Amino acid sequence: MKLTFLRKRKSDRHRMYSAQDKDNLVWLWQRYLKQKTLWLLVILGLILLQGGVYQQFLKLTENGLRVIFDNGSLSDLLRVCLTVFFLFAVRGLVSYVVPRLSIWVASDAVQKLRTDLVSHLMTLDLAYFERTNAGEIILRLVNQAQDLSQFVGLQTANAVRDATTVVIVSGYLLYRSPLLFTAAVVVVPIILLMMQLVSKSIKDIMTSAENALGAYMNGIEEMSNGMRTVKISGQEQYERDRLVRATSIIKDLSIRLQSAQALILPSMDLVAAFAYMLVIGGGGYMVLSPDYDMDGAGIITFLLGLALVFEPARSVANFLTRLQANLVILNSVRSLFHEKPTIVDKPDALAEFDTGGDIEIKHVTFSYDPASPLFDDLNMVLPGKKITAIVGATGSGKTTILSLLARLYNVEDGEISIGGTPINDLKIKSLRQSFSAVAQDIVIFNNSIWENIKYVRPEATDEEIWAAAEAAEIAELIRARGDMPLGPKGSQLSGGQKQRIAIARAFLRSAPILLLDEATSALDQRTEDRVKGALARLSRDKTTIIVAHRLSAITHADLIYVLDVGKVVEQGTHEELMALGGLYAGMYGAQKESYNLGDPGPLAGAPTAQAGGGAGETSGDAAAETPEDAPDDAPDQAAAVKS
Repeated sequence: MKLTFLRKRKSDRHRMYSAQDKDNLVWLWQRYLKQKTLWLLVILGLILLQGGVYQQFLKLTENGLRVIFDNGSLSDLLRVCLTVFFLFAVRGLVSYVVPRLSIWVASDAVQKLRTDLVSHLMTLDLAYFERTNAGEIILRLVNQAQDLSQFVGLQTANAVRDATTVVIVSGYLLYRSPLLFTAAVVVVPIILLMMQLVSKSIKDIMTSAENALGAYMNGIEEMSNGMRTVKISGQEQYERDRLVRATSIIKDLSIRLQSAQALILPSMDLVAAFAYMLVIGGGGYMVLSPDYDMDGAGIITFLLGLALVFEPARSVANFLTRLQANLVILNSVRSLFHEKPTIVDKPDALAEFDTGGDIEIKHVTFSYDPASPLFDDLNMVLPGKKITAIVGATGSGKTTILSLLARLYNVEDGEISIGGTPINDLKIKSLRQSFSAVAQDIVIFNNSIWENIKYVRPEATDEEIWAAAEAAEIAELIRARGDMPLGPKGSQLSGGQKQRIAIARAFLRSAPILLLDEATSALDQRTEDRVKGALARLSRDKTTIIVAHRLSAITHADLIYVLDVGKVVEQGTHEELMALGGLYAGMYGAQKESYNLGDPGPLAGAPTAQAGGGAGETSGDAAAETPEDAPDDAPDQAAAVKS
């Protein structure tokens, strides 16, 4: 069996088109081009008309030469000339219509392909985006999709036109002189052998080139996102060298690719020269010999026909070599559809459930890396319409619990339920609509503050948006900035301003379950004092789950869980945990002594350096990053320096 597999792989290596290539082409046709069959037939008909023009041109040329050499009739010569002009005028018109129709068909097909790619991308799990570079996604959706548009459209239409010309003119030449035509095409196997040898090299180089381009685009994104760190640490030269090295790799691969493709055209020229030599020698002999029905007009026309064959044949051969590169692109684009979401609705998933019920985590096992399990038999009960806090050291899994509740990941074993209904039995959309979240990784779009708040509820009224903005202490900044965009990823805002946008979104969404993951970590004390009352109102009659670094912020919670290395080590109220004198009491005492802070009140969340968070959580010094004494309509310079 292994020997058969190896033989199959060896056989595929020597084939110009593998089984995967053929399958991809059939997929492209069935899914995006077949519905345009009528228009494709129109294009093919026009292309056949173009080929017929060449055939008639050759016939008229031969007749015209005989008029010149034999008859000497000026009127017949004028008629031939006018007919030739008419034929080429028709060809010129068709040459305009065919590309326009081809581009329209291809652009429509690729637009649908892009739509399907984006739609499929939205169904994929969060884990896919965490393991896939953004540059790779951009490469597929932008560069490779555009390359396919050019390949499917104008390039393919031109190739079909040229191939049709070759077939029609070759048929005419075969009809005029089978012997000369056979002598001319004896070199075709050499062309096919050369293309087969080159195709494997082109595919390998193109695959490496696409990977290098994806890595380069990802490097640009990393550099752009981390420019603040680059500037502060003075690493501009390092970033420059890193990107220049990437461009050097792309240049080398591009040269190799062009060199491999360039082998075809000179090979074709040599083959054509050999064919011309045979035709001129053999045709000349046939003209001189009385045994053959061939005159000077016939041999000149035959040579002209060969010129009309070999030039489009060169283009077809060039297209077929470039096709190898496009097949690599097609396979890369289609491979995105091979990614399947694992978090999907069951066939009988429920849309309604008791959103105010207890949230139970029962015997849950979960890990990001199978070699390092995070949770093993985790058990927690988060009471409905109560405030539950989760605290613990960095890496203990606090934020991961919030992700599991929203089914951003599936548990590997055990069960999570809300109001007695397992979340795996719920429709994902219904489940996630039951949450309002203020998280650490705040996504800000390059739009106005108003539109950023409205994002979570596009149907919200202006009055509802203003109410949410007022509650989050961000309304004045909206009035000051108006419709001004906030820059990429909200670069024109301070950390505290971004966090208040997130809080405003939570007010606007007003879902029955509230998730606060360091909800006020980027606020200074003065702004926090203004916002914490609003958060207290927001959490009223809601199931509220708080992840906080500063323990004095959650002393009011109805229940506190203390995590350590993915396990619940303590649970109870603040008073019970302090009386226990365990890990929580030690952490609380250390924070109070280090920062000399009293209890700032409900739902405050400025972090300290003493306690950390789970996967993806920020360090505990963010409170010092964003002194909100600075004007709200300017980026926080202190935050820029600290980060």
